[in-house]
Amino acid sequence: MPRATSRAAATAAATALLLHGEERFLVDERARATLADWSPDLVSDFGLETMEGSGLTPARLQDAVLQAPFLDPYRVVFARAIPPARAEGLASAVAQIPPTTRLLITVAGRLGATNKLAKAFTAAGGKVEEMPRLVRRALSDWASRRAVERHGLTPSIAAQVVRVSPPDLGIIDSELTKIAAYKASGAKLTPEVVTELLAGGREDEIFRLTDHLLPHPSAQAFDVARNLTRSGVGGTLIAYRMARHIALVLEVKARQERGESLSQVQSDMTEHNFVIQKAFDAAQQARSDNLEEALRRIRDYEWEVKSGQVDAELGLEVLLARL
Repeated sequence: MPRATSRAAATAAATALLLHGEERFLVDERARATLADWSPDLVSDFGLETMEGSGLTPARLQDAVLQAPFLDPYRVVFARAIPPARAEGLASAVAQIPPTTRLLITVAGRLGATNKLAKAFTAAGGKVEEMPRLVRRALSDWASRRAVERHGLTPSIAAQVVRVSPPDLGIIDSELTKIAAYKASGAKLTPEVVTELLAGGREDEIFRLTDHLLPHPSAQAFDVARNLTRSGVGGTLIAYRMARHIALVLEVKARQERGESLSQVQSDMTEHNFVIQKAFDAAQQARSDNLEEALRRIRDYEWEVKSGQVDAELGLEVLLARL
């Protein structure tokens, strides 16, 4: 009887959160916020254990969950991006969650209402949260709140971003971040400026540019860049998009070098699968040191333009020649 009472108390005191859903951006953001909330009281490197979901076994997860803290008041266990098809097999690992363990699991997709892992979490006293795909009005409302609360922008700017961007929260937030940074620089933010800052209808041309950027810019890259600048797109905006692409390829390259497959990379990152596929192909032909040097050259170009040392359009041509 005392043993049963002890187990019930441990379950009641457990802190566990399972995040799943089709909106990976929200899942990942909620996970980061949870880890930030749980981590301040940790005093050693042993307090946080992060495990990749791909290939994670029930025995490995259960061992991490049941392990007692060493120097810390509790342990934080984070199992990241569990493939939905493997989730049910991990249910037995969370049947008991000690009060000295804080467990966070994210799933790279949506779980059904009868999923065994979700039910086991609930039975152990944990919380299950789903992040459903945001569409139409829900997407617009999210962008409006994000613009106002996170970036200090207006709902009208959010609406303009949503109109010209793919329905991807990561892209929308990135565009809002860019506009907020422009505003923070002290420059006047008008509807015309916002239009120029956004990729908008030139997204296809941006993709054409990045397609021909690595391992070194081809003649097509120069042609696309000239067409973009002649159509009114600023050189620093083009450089920003180039830097985003190269940084993505660099991250994918690091994952390739760790032995991750394309499907693993796609399940663990928030960008669209097609974008990851293109980056994965480009990473196979590129060297990490060259990618890092390219990012440094783009940074130098942007500083030279903003400080008035070079013309943005001519400087972009020189930048492409140096990449």
